[in-house]
Amino acid sequence: MTKTIDRLIQFINHIGLSARQFDISIGASNGYTLRMKKNHASVGSDVLETVLQTYPDLNVVWLLTGEGVMLKSQMEDEVLDFEKLPAEKKAIIEKIIEDKIRERQHQELRNLVKEVAKEIKSD
Repeated sequence: MTKTIDRLIQFINHIGLSARQFDISIGASNGYTLRMKKNHASVGSDVLETVLQTYPDLNVVWLLTGEGVMLKSQMEDEVLDFEKLPAEKKAIIEKIIEDKIRERQHQELRNLVKEVAKEIKSD
């Protein structure tokens, strides 16, 4: 079974970049992608988010699960029906979404606390 990092390497090769060029394009540390590949590691959600923002044509479902086509522009009215995905694939997608929501909620809470603290100091 291929992992997300394997599909990411496939995407990098498809767009004709070296791993170093790709790392630079997403603001990752030098050697990040090859290190993840070598260690069979998982790609962090923050990196995935940056990749998808930098390369909006990359199909997130394909990247995370291997289902569908690599690029959104390759989709010919192909709509991936979440309900038709295998339970394992659904669980992966749901976990990533839940992690992102939790991360954003924590960040919003931190920002709110900073804002309140600033208001208290100014009074």
